[in-house]
Amino acid sequence: MVSEGRRRKFWGWGYEDEQPAPEETRKIAEQARGVLGFGAEHIHAPARLADLELPPARRLVPPSRLAGICHDDVYERATHAMGKSYKDVVRGFHGEIPHPPDLVAFPRDEDDIARLLEWCSRESVAVIPFGGGTSVVGGVEPLVGDAYRGTLSLDLRRLTGVVEVDPASRAARIRAGTPLPDADAPLRPHGLSLRHFPQSYAFATVGGSLVTRAGGHYATGGTRIDDFVESLRAITPTGVWESRRLPGSGAGPSPDRLLLGSEGVLGVVTEAWLRLQDRPVHRASQAVRFRTFLDGAKAVRTLVQLGLRPANCRLLDGGEAALSGAGDGTSAVLLLGFESAHFPQGGELEQALRCCRDLGGTPVGTPRVRGPQGTPPQGGGPEQRWRDGFLAAPYLRDALVAAGILVETFETAITWDRFPDFTTGITRAARDAAADVCGAAAVNCRLTHVYPDGAALYVTVLAPARRGSETAQWDAVKSTVCELLLDHGGTITHHHAVGREHRPWYDRQRPDAFAAALGAAKRALDPRAILNPGVLLDAFTPPTTD
Repeated sequence: MVSEGRRRKFWGWGYEDEQPAPEETRKIAEQARGVLGFGAEHIHAPARLADLELPPARRLVPPSRLAGICHDDVYERATHAMGKSYKDVVRGFHGEIPHPPDLVAFPRDEDDIARLLEWCSRESVAVIPFGGGTSVVGGVEPLVGDAYRGTLSLDLRRLTGVVEVDPASRAARIRAGTPLPDADAPLRPHGLSLRHFPQSYAFATVGGSLVTRAGGHYATGGTRIDDFVESLRAITPTGVWESRRLPGSGAGPSPDRLLLGSEGVLGVVTEAWLRLQDRPVHRASQAVRFRTFLDGAKAVRTLVQLGLRPANCRLLDGGEAALSGAGDGTSAVLLLGFESAHFPQGGELEQALRCCRDLGGTPVGTPRVRGPQGTPPQGGGPEQRWRDGFLAAPYLRDALVAAGILVETFETAITWDRFPDFTTGITRAARDAAADVCGAAAVNCRLTHVYPDGAALYVTVLAPARRGSETAQWDAVKSTVCELLLDHGGTITHHHAVGREHRPWYDRQRPDAFAAALGAAKRALDPRAILNPGVLLDAFTPPTTD
């Protein structure tokens, strides 16, 4: 077994030693029941590793030079069997792990990856690239059909480190298996930062972020990791893929763009040159109340179209504000934050507040202003409480699963001209669907990323779950809302990727000609069809081995 020392939970978020005690879980459940009006009175305990009964591993015998990096123990198979969606967590909580990989491999370098892909191609073994395992769309589950002799989860945790820093260009070469915190730490002495902070930051990796086109915490400017890519390097079953490192190029279609969002179906990304930012030292933030969510959205649109670029521009509806502690539920709350490595941000914040006041907003409390290191912050308020809740949310969800509460999120994006009707229709549909399936529901929404021409909308559904029927309830609610997202002109995902869960709607969103072109690229790079079958493309039957 590779995962020695402090181990992550096989079924939920975080480490095994972070699992709350039963009395703490019971307290969370009681608080949730008081706010939501539903939740189980009896708290259930998660399955234990010792009690798991995984499907037997199919016998796969790697070449002797690879045998030492391949493992089939229960812990590794269980922790690589699923991601971290509600569906994954509730199945793992109950010890239901239907599709564990037969083997888990931990390559030490690119040569190991190339040898593994060669062996798997020859033996018709499906390969599931695995980074931090934080997928919420079924992107790492070895659900590949019956055309393969087995499945191998390819874990990149040994391909880590910041290999090279170029301060003049503000860029760094970083290996794909590097967890995001470990990518950022070596940049601090240079005064630089990758500035990519998704909610999964603690466990997400650089490579996983790249192949899922992950969005970060920041609401404007560089909102997703796509914006930071100078070049990519990957190992494919037919050879090495490496783009030239450049600040920009007009030389035909971009090779990087084809790998970004490819979710491991074209090759295994091993490293990237990524643009960096000077580490911010000046910050200014404040919350603003609006009578309604749509009033706040109008202010947000005005801000970004005027050219203001707040780092944080989260708009919460009343319910979301109340749940996070950022408000009392009677009004929408806009969390504004500006930051810079070089210039004080109080003036930027005041411009935004002036605009908000003109559009009916009411600032809450006093601004929180921070200067260079050593200057104490002044003020505080809803924005800090929301941030604390944002980071704790994945842990809270595990407790809600134990309390019998279904938690699902939908994230999408739409242009401003359609935003009001779209938001009203989607939130109503989510509430109706969840109430119909579960008997009751609480639905909240927020804006996460904003652009001059539109915004990303994030909808959270909480509902009472019936023991033993959680995944069926989840499927029913998700299918109904996803249908409406697409029918109303939104995208099936803004920053959570496609995986297996979003495939039916992704197929309808993309042009048919593009699907054919992507399939041709797949056949050229992965002729035996071993890489993550079923993600982005149908798991077509691999050719017969010669």
